Amino acid sequence: MDYLLIAILGYLIGSIPNGLLIGKKLYNVDLRQFGSKNIGATNAFRTLGLWPALWVFLTDALKGVIAVYLGSILIGTPTALLTGGIAAIVGHNWSILLNFTGGRGVATGLGVIAVLVPKITIVIFLLWAIIVYITRYVSLASIVSAVLVPILMWFSDEQIEFFYFGIIAALFVVGRHKANIGRLLKGTELKIKVGNRLVDSKEK
Repeated sequence: MDYLLIAILGYLIGSIPNGLLIGKKLYNVDLRQFGSKNIGATNAFRTLGLWPALWVFLTDALKGVIAVYLGSILIGTPTALLTGGIAAIVGHNWSILLNFTGGRGVATGLGVIAVLVPKITIVIFLLWAIIVYITRYVSLASIVSAVLVPILMWFSDEQIEFFYFGIIAALFVVGRHKANIGRLLKGTELKIKVGNRLVDSKEK
């Protein structure tokens, strides 16, 4: 019963549409109407700018952190931690508040692994930042980073439950970026540009 409670609470936490709330409440902008129409940090960056995107990223990651700690407090087993984390990712991607639509779960997933494997998370985040800086492709950085998570877990001899989660999460991220992979192969994927806000360009 406690596992079910963790799953439900984790899902509800993950369902909070931070990108939509930040865009609407602070900037009077519905992210679903601009750019990729995604409520995640990347579209927030393209549409609103750096600081709004940073807040979207941090609050989305916090959902994963809270959900994992919820599992830790209520039961404390590795399975309980993963139950909360996975539920939060599912909630972010298929939010009950958005008619079961949502983002791609990268930031929320990062929050999950930040609690489970903090040292690996630091390495992954730095790698992600380097790839974004060099290529300007957030999708590419997210895909490569996600795939490397279970690999690093294996070589770091992490708990087997976390390793299996890493594999599932990597497959999930790759699957959610299927369209991006197609555009990357065709050379049509959008790059991020510092100082260029889509809302501004549409208002001019």
